Amino acid sequence: MSLWEILLLGVSLSMDAFAVSVCQGLCLPRFSFKHMLAIGLWYGVFQAVMPILGYCLSSRFASLISSFDHWIAFLLLAFIGFNMIREAFGKEERNITSSLAFLVMLKLAVATSIDALAVGVSFAMLETPVIYPSLIIGATTFSISALGVAFGKMIGEKIRSKASVIGGVILILLGLKILLEHTLWQ
Repeated sequence: MSLWEILLLGVSLSMDAFAVSVCQGLCLPRFSFKHMLAIGLWYGVFQAVMPILGYCLSSRFASLISSFDHWIAFLLLAFIGFNMIREAFGKEERNITSSLAFLVMLKLAVATSIDALAVGVSFAMLETPVIYPSLIIGATTFSISALGVAFGKMIGEKIRSKASVIGGVILILLGLKILLEHTLWQ
């Protein structure tokens, strides 16, 4: 694969992480580079590791995960999205997507990187080396996700009162899109 092909693959794989990081930026009580770096690192590392994991587990695991990977992504994103909406109407001020808590970030990182696992399986089947493309994919996702947090915070200032609801709806719709792509639109 050429560098351009790997970059395009990295950008396309990072779009889910970008959407979620924008939602996280929407809900931040205050902007910090720590949030940008932490969120970018979570998504970037997972997007880099998942192709390698898929490559190592290869086609034997692909048949197992491909039958329900979209359900995992949908359920995780829908759960987090519904929690955001519930919290927006509740008395609590804390938003789940502005949290950098380990379990919150783990769920989001897994949900947004399952497609990268399948890419790793494809690399194995095509006998394509996996380390270099995975590093490029991870770096691309890191950059795009970190910028997504900043973008979300920027537009979040204008729509602060509705940010959690909008973010929750976006996460639910993103999960639904993933589910429909893998069930109805194949």
